[in-house]
Amino acid sequence: MSAGLRDRKKRETRQAISDTATRLFIQRGFDRVTIAEIAAAAGVSKMTVTNYFPRKEDLVLDTHEEFTAALAGAVATRPPGESALAALRRFYFEALAQRSYSLGIARPGFARLLLGSPVLLGRVRELQQEQEDRLAEVLIAEGGDAFAARAAAAWIVGTYRLLFGEALLRSRDGIGADELAGHLGRAATEVFDRLDASLGDFARR
Repeated sequence: MSAGLRDRKKRETRQAISDTATRLFIQRGFDRVTIAEIAAAAGVSKMTVTNYFPRKEDLVLDTHEEFTAALAGAVATRPPGESALAALRRFYFEALAQRSYSLGIARPGFARLLLGSPVLLGRVRELQQEQEDRLAEVLIAEGGDAFAARAAAAWIVGTYRLLFGEALLRSRDGIGADELAGHLGRAATEVFDRLDASLGDFARR
C-alpha cells in the first residue's frame, strides 16, 4: 500500500470514528456513551479509537488543530498594509459566508450536545485559549510589544468567543443557517467597528 493510500485510509477511519461517536453522543448524551460502545459501532478496536482520539472530547471536536491555528494563520499570511484586526475581521466574514461550523454554526442536535455537556464546553474553552495564545505568539514574533500583543489577542479572540457562543445558542434553538448568518454578520460588524477604534492600526504590515 502506498504512503498516499495509507494516509487516505487513516483519514477515512478517523472521520468514520468521529462521525459514529458524534451520532451516538447526540442520541444518548456525551457522558452516557463509552469508548467501547463507539468502537463496536464503528467496527474498530477500542485501542484504535484511543490511538486516533486520546481525549474523548476530541471525538466531537475532531478538527481542533485547524481550529486553534486558523486565526494565527490569517494574521501571519495577511497582505502588506493590512492590520491584524482587519485580517481577522476579513477571516470571520469569509468563514461566515461559508457557514463554517468553526464559528459555532451547527445543527440543533450538535449545538444541544455541546451546550449540554460541561466537559465539552470546557474543552471548547481550552481550544479558544489556545487560539488566543497562538495568535499572541504570531504578533510577538513580528516584533510587537509582548503585553500589547497579548492584550490585542485577548480582545479579538474574546470577540470570536462571544460570537461563537451566540451562534451555538441560536443554532440550538433551530434558527436557520442563513438567518443566523445574517444575525451574526450584523453583530460582528458592530463589535469589529468598536474594536477598530482601539486596534485598527495595531500590527499593520
